[in-house]
This record gives sequence, structure tokens and C-alpha cells, in this order.
Amino acid sequence: MTNLVLLGIIFLAANLPWFSDKLFYIFPLKPHNSNKNLAWCILELVVLYFLVGVLAVYAERATFGQVAPQGWEFYAVTSFLFLVFAFPGFVYKVLWKRSI
Repeated sequence: MTNLVLLGIIFLAANLPWFSDKLFYIFPLKPHNSNKNLAWCILELVVLYFLVGVLAVYAERATFGQVAPQGWEFYAVTSFLFLVFAFPGFVYKVLWKRSI
């Protein structure tokens, strides 16, 4: 059950940057520019990746009592999985909104 909840949180966090024009849902950007550009979204994705990583380490430590050491391959796979999870939000914000 913990794995499914964690995957749901990761999916939600990966799509958060695409559904708001505020930076981290808190800080409004310049008033004359209502659209957040792609660079801000990517910055939010990187920050949210690390925040969800901290949450996952805590969940693993709380569930199993220890954290298994990981190599660079683990971080490469999880970062690309985070980008794949962010794809629906990217399609909504960048591709679908421009065609309307």
C-alpha cells in the first residue's frame, strides 16, 4: 500500500508545475506576464524531484527501518520516471493550450 501511495504522490508532484502560473503555487511572477515559461516549470520539477526523494527516503526508513544504498543508476532511472510522470501536465500546458 505504501508503494501505491508514494507513486500517487510522485505523479501528483510531477504534474504540479504545469497547472499554475505561480511559482511553487505561492509566489506570483511578474504581473504583466501571466504565463509561466518552461524554464520555471523545469526548475520546479527539479526541486519537487528532490523533495519527493526526501519523502521516499523517510517512507522507506519508516517502513523497513533502513535505507538501502543506491548508485547513480537508481537516480538516473527515478529522474526519468519523474519526467515521464510529468508528461500529462506538459501536454496540457504546452501542447494542448497552444492549439486552443
